[in-house]
Amino acid sequence: VGNYKRTVKRIDDGHRLCNDLMNCIHERARIEKVYAQQLTEWAKRWKQLVEKGPQYGTVERAWCAFMSEAEKVSELHLEVKGSLMNEDFEKIKNWQKEAFHKQMMGGFKETKEAEDGFRKAQKPWAKKLKEVEAAKKAYHAACKEEKLAISRETNSKADPALNPEQLKKLQDKVERSKQDVLKTKEKYEKSLKELDNATPQYMENMEQVFEQCQQFEEKRLRFFREVLLEVQKHLDLSNVASYKNIYRELEQNIKTADAVEDLRWFRANQGPGMSMNWPQFEEWSADLNRTLSRREKKKASDGVTLTGINQTGDQVSQPNKHSSSLSVPSNTVQSVQSSYNPFEDEEDTGSTVSEKEDNKIKNVSSYEKNQSYPTDWSDEESNNPFSSTDANGDTNPFDEDTSPAMEVRVRALYDYEGQEQDELSFKAGDELTKMENEDEQGWCKGRLDNGQVGLYPANYVEPIQ
Repeated sequence: VGNYKRTVKRIDDGHRLCNDLMNCIHERARIEKVYAQQLTEWAKRWKQLVEKGPQYGTVERAWCAFMSEAEKVSELHLEVKGSLMNEDFEKIKNWQKEAFHKQMMGGFKETKEAEDGFRKAQKPWAKKLKEVEAAKKAYHAACKEEKLAISRETNSKADPALNPEQLKKLQDKVERSKQDVLKTKEKYEKSLKELDNATPQYMENMEQVFEQCQQFEEKRLRFFREVLLEVQKHLDLSNVASYKNIYRELEQNIKTADAVEDLRWFRANQGPGMSMNWPQFEEWSADLNRTLSRREKKKASDGVTLTGINQTGDQVSQPNKHSSSLSVPSNTVQSVQSSYNPFEDEEDTGSTVSEKEDNKIKNVSSYEKNQSYPTDWSDEESNNPFSSTDANGDTNPFDEDTSPAMEVRVRALYDYEGQEQDELSFKAGDELTKMENEDEQGWCKGRLDNGQVGLYPANYVEPIQ
């Protein structure tokens, strides 16, 4: 009696399991979304680094193909996220709403119907079972009383001090207890027989209600299986044609990388095959080739940007890539130390990959694709770092400057384009390192993050707090 409550509770559990499955799918959809966002960020950052880096030609295109693959895979995972939330999640939500109907007083209509059905089917049999238990208790009590009366009668016969009248009472007690045993036994057997007769109908009624609960649970189980199969199809990208095409295209792009073609391109654009700008006679012009000596330079007023004047004529052919400097935090100015291994597993400190890569990955290239190189040359020994003055081993041209100069990180307020070889060029917002303080003409010596050292107007920058 009452064991049907586990079957009734299964209905409430079914509603809770729908919520659990929806939460499970929602979390997976969130993971798909985050993964897609990280792929996009990774592709964007590395595409920019590769395009600005020194790699060129077909190998550069093959490298960039990985970023294109990441962007396409990111789109597919966003589609997976959309399918999970817009189809699977909503399907479970709607089915739950149709299958379970809440009552005004709390609980579900299906639970109350099952509870009432079981209780109604069990009530007559439970009543007869209660009568059997009462008859059994009365019969056992009569048997106990009979045994006690017989024991007293036996003991009294051995007592000579007991008078015949008392002995007669004990014998009457034994007789009455035997009759009570017979009556209670007959009643017990009768109630038990009635219970046995009612049991088949009781089982039939209970099974009828139980089968209704089974059918309701079968619908939920079959629905869950159907939804899980749909989720599996949405997650399985191996059967998506576009997913296979992504990696087929990636493989083709990598195989198109041709070292011979890249070397031919470099020879034609950066080597002996490039278009030459041989010196030619040029008339003097006040507007062209205007240079300012260091003595003529004065402090530029705020808000004024000095721009260099480019020469006319054939320009050296450069790769058709834009050139700009990446802003690098101060803690990434120094080159990556040998103690850092970019392939070591990151500790689970809660920081994202983007935060860590911002501090490390930006040092992947020592120079950029369009970095300018000094063209001055001289055959004087004074400009030779390997001259005999250093041949005694006292100095090393590769040793870092050990002078205790105070270096300060500054940020450019305005654009500035260097007009001489020893001047720096930068854009507003770029960061650089001030190596020497302002001189009397208002110039400072600094170093860009690409390693170039030169002069710049002191009032064009501000210290970074």
